[in-house]
Amino acid sequence: MPYHSGRPDGARGAGPWEEVSAMPFGSLWIPVLASAVAVFVASSLLHMFLKYHQADHRPLPAEDAVRDALGRADLAPGVYMTPHCTHQQMKDPAMLAKFQKGPVAIITALPKGMPNMGKHLGLWFGLCFLVSFSAAYVARHTLQPGAPGMLVMQITGVVAFAGYNYGQLSDTIWKGQPWPNTLRHLLDGAIYAVITAILFKALWPAA
Repeated sequence: MPYHSGRPDGARGAGPWEEVSAMPFGSLWIPVLASAVAVFVASSLLHMFLKYHQADHRPLPAEDAVRDALGRADLAPGVYMTPHCTHQQMKDPAMLAKFQKGPVAIITALPKGMPNMGKHLGLWFGLCFLVSFSAAYVARHTLQPGAPGMLVMQITGVVAFAGYNYGQLSDTIWKGQPWPNTLRHLLDGAIYAVITAILFKALWPAA
């Protein structure tokens, strides 16, 4: 997608219609990597020192009894819904009674054993890199070297905010994640977006 500058005399930078080719993506690898690393470090510090995500998960009432029941089911890793039904069954009076009686739950079963933190952290860094890469992709098609720093921050920050946050909203809408949990994640995402935007501004190629 071309960048348009729009000056009547054809000079770059002031008007909407002059076509300018997209800048080389190679010029943005440094801000992509720097912002991904910075967000990864910041997320670790947030979770180690601020502790507000400890409220994300609550203990089950009668946990041992629930664990025994789930253990007997020997759940394979995956996501389960109870009561489980098809669209056609949702009109069945017996199924409606199950929903009315409860519980209505979505259960995520993880592999047995302690979580593999190395794997999770590696995948998290991969997501940080993907978000920064996406911000750079959009920015290179809308901006040029030497673009105003505030404009660089606006574009890369908005893309980063969407990348880190909108999935949390989907989880609240469809999967029952409580709004307080989502708001805490949105706060994280806003911090990550600001970090990404600042580093793109600081490392944006000069004209």
